[in-house]
Amino acid sequence: MIRLRPAAARGHAEHGWLDSWHSFSFGDYRDPQFVQFGPLRVINEDRVQPGKGFPTHAHQDMEIISWVLDGELAHRDSLGNGSVIRPGEAQRMSAGRGVRHSEFNPSPAAGLHFLQLWIIPDVRGIEPEYEQRQVAPAEMRGRLQLLASGDAQAGAMRIHQDARLLAGRFDGTESARLELRPGRLAYVHLGGGRRAVHRGRAGRRAGGWRPGRGAGVRPAARLRFGPRPLQAGRNAPAGTGCDQARRASDVPAAPAASAESTAARSVATIGAPNR
Repeated sequence: MIRLRPAAARGHAEHGWLDSWHSFSFGDYRDPQFVQFGPLRVINEDRVQPGKGFPTHAHQDMEIISWVLDGELAHRDSLGNGSVIRPGEAQRMSAGRGVRHSEFNPSPAAGLHFLQLWIIPDVRGIEPEYEQRQVAPAEMRGRLQLLASGDAQAGAMRIHQDARLLAGRFDGTESARLELRPGRLAYVHLGGGRRAVHRGRAGRRAGGWRPGRGAGVRPAARLRFGPRPLQAGRNAPAGTGCDQARRASDVPAAPAASAESTAARSVATIGAPNR
């Protein structure tokens, strides 16, 4: 089955220089139904005013992935890394035993719009790591491109968790499929564009999608991305297609009884093991 997460239902924080939307509990936003999903802890959509940003702060034992939708993100950390990330570039930082970093919008005039995901690693206390990857637009056009995974296959960034992170762009007649292997879940997040959502074999309209909306998908589904309704596998409601950037992740899921053992983990959001 697929459970929708409306964009407007997310947590929201407005700080003047920062406009932030939280798919999961974060900062002052607390929702016992959306705390985490297995190891997935954060999906934040941030808009940062020109010349503003996050001053130096610390992280520990967390996989942090940033994906710029518009503008530029300047990064500096205690490992000696300094870079500017632009649309089409993905950044992965494994905080490990501890790292300090800052994130700023270096432009004096243009805004910054980016997504940041936090995934709880399956190992603690490692040496901090940093990685950045360029993804050409053609690599995402009409397909799902692997950005990060636990085994770093196909040139993907390596994260310390059994999970995969993918991104794609779809327009016109373009489409792609994502097969969920048995025992795995997925979460889809719309980064831009609009699309209708349809349910069931009759394709009944379930509402329009707008940026920021998400959907959690239970195991053994087949998902179709594109201008027509996303196809969910047998015995599962249908999902969505989209016009612009989409992110998807899938990781192992425990049996349903385990998934329902706590309120925080009974809701399918971005794919993660329920343990």
